[in-house]
Amino acid sequence: MSLVLDKTRTLIRWASLLLLFLLIATPLAQVVMRGVFNVPMSGAEELARYFLICLSFLAASFVTREGGQICMEEVQVFLPERVRWWTQMLVELSGIIFFVTVGISALVTISRNLDNQTATLEMPFPIFMAPLALGMFLLAIETSIVLLHLIKSGHADAKTTNLT
Repeated sequence: MSLVLDKTRTLIRWASLLLLFLLIATPLAQVVMRGVFNVPMSGAEELARYFLICLSFLAASFVTREGGQICMEEVQVFLPERVRWWTQMLVELSGIIFFVTVGISALVTISRNLDNQTATLEMPFPIFMAPLALGMFLLAIETSIVLLHLIKSGHADAKTTNLT
């Protein structure tokens, strides 16, 4: 299981880097095509938007794994150890419920719109919505791992936020 998880994380990291590159390259290509060759790229804005959506949802699980999600650490630092642990457990459990709910909702939406497509690029709706569903389930998995770590450790994660 750990090998599959590590391979998936590596794949997500590289896919995120590729999406970031594409997100930068698409508007750049649009500017060059329009400014230099006077030939605008049809659908470049929609394609860049799609890359941004993909990047946001797919990279979110990597951000969670690295501890980069907003956790209101500035507030948690003032809580007693046991209350902070329960707070962190509640946050992670709420996150899992939310991510699974949104992921299932995305799958239902996809299943009800199999014949629809986007306006400009005419991208099939399931492809357009797939990053949302995949990203939510990846977030649920990573958040579950964080929750299991909290349960096994029996104490709150140390927060390293510097208050200035």
